[in-house]
Amino acid sequence: MKQKNRWLIALSAVAIHLSIGSAYAYSVFQNPLAAQLGWEQTQVSLAFTIAIFFLGISAAFFGPFVEKKGPRTAALCAAVLFSAGLIGSGIAVQIESLALFLFSYGAIGGMGLGLGYISPVSTLVKWFPDRRGLATGMAVFGFGAGALIASPVAAQLINTAGISATFFILGATFFVLMVSGALYIARPPQGWKPKSMLEKEEKEKTPVKEDLAQLTAKEAVKTKRFWMLWVMMFINISVGIMLISVASPMAQEKVGMTAIAAASLVGIMGLFNGGGRIVWASASDYIGRARVYTIFFTVQLAAFLMLPTVTNAILFQVLVLIVISIYGGGFASLPAFIGDLFGTKQLGAIHGLLLTSWSMAGVVGPMVVSYVREVTNSYNLTFYIFAGFLLVAFITSLAMAKNIKEVKEEKRVKRVQTKMA
Repeated sequence: MKQKNRWLIALSAVAIHLSIGSAYAYSVFQNPLAAQLGWEQTQVSLAFTIAIFFLGISAAFFGPFVEKKGPRTAALCAAVLFSAGLIGSGIAVQIESLALFLFSYGAIGGMGLGLGYISPVSTLVKWFPDRRGLATGMAVFGFGAGALIASPVAAQLINTAGISATFFILGATFFVLMVSGALYIARPPQGWKPKSMLEKEEKEKTPVKEDLAQLTAKEAVKTKRFWMLWVMMFINISVGIMLISVASPMAQEKVGMTAIAAASLVGIMGLFNGGGRIVWASASDYIGRARVYTIFFTVQLAAFLMLPTVTNAILFQVLVLIVISIYGGGFASLPAFIGDLFGTKQLGAIHGLLLTSWSMAGVVGPMVVSYVREVTNSYNLTFYIFAGFLLVAFITSLAMAKNIKEVKEEKRVKRVQTKMA
């Protein structure tokens, strides 16, 4: 059997993630839906909240399915669910059924999001043992950048073809794109390594850094480092989603940006969200995943302590864009970090369980900022509250580094004892 090209495997993963990443363009539908059907903005927004909630829950639920059936079957199922969600949304708009819309876009589409998100990632980690961060960064970049392509296309289609037809067209298009990616994707042979990696091992006579352990999902959840990583991801995502949910009104109110300038900022945030996924994940290959997360929380803590007093629009945008790049970088570095900590035996299942932090953060982040703004008539207290969260995350990242060091020392002692025996 002919060996597959690992870069085409990566491209297949990008095709899947670009498709499901279109969910980030949902705001394009909000005003047209409210205007055409008379639905409240909160009702329309609820569909996206449900979708993100189901993304995290289904990622956890389907993790073992991905490990058992393989990435191709999982990605094909994701294509069916995600496209069915969009087509169902189009039907719901035609018959003006809010309940069907919430079920189709939120629940069915959300399950497609979760399954589609995790299905190619564990495979990519196995194809790129030498550059895990770069590989997963490329795929997850597709998810972050999906909105950049989908937003203008959807907006144009809504104006020319109508809302329901837009959902039908997008559903069919993404089905073809996701199936194309799914049909090529496959796991590498057991223990496979790229030629360059084998040559390096042979030349230097030293094995490449091994993973901390090879654990199943059930074993992983019993470790301290699983829960430390969950807390770190929950806080990183909460901070990013909070800013994404209120970026435009916050920019206008806080530093006096115009509505047009604030809208431009939202678009640029999409670029930094996507770009941060490749830049930070690639950097983690060289400086280490644990160190990257400590840098994340150090930088964000400094930014959030500065933001309440910032009145300059340029400085405000710089700080927000740095935080959003870290939001994307956290997602992209996660699969590689899971491989480092728990091995690749059940990476998809462990990744799915950790993405429940996304479900929780998707609710907590926007709710906290909305409540605080309503009660205090200002965003400033929100920055201090999240600075407190970031301090917890920073301390957790230091505890994670300490835990990794302890586990490595335990392994070293056992190895010595085994040799002596």
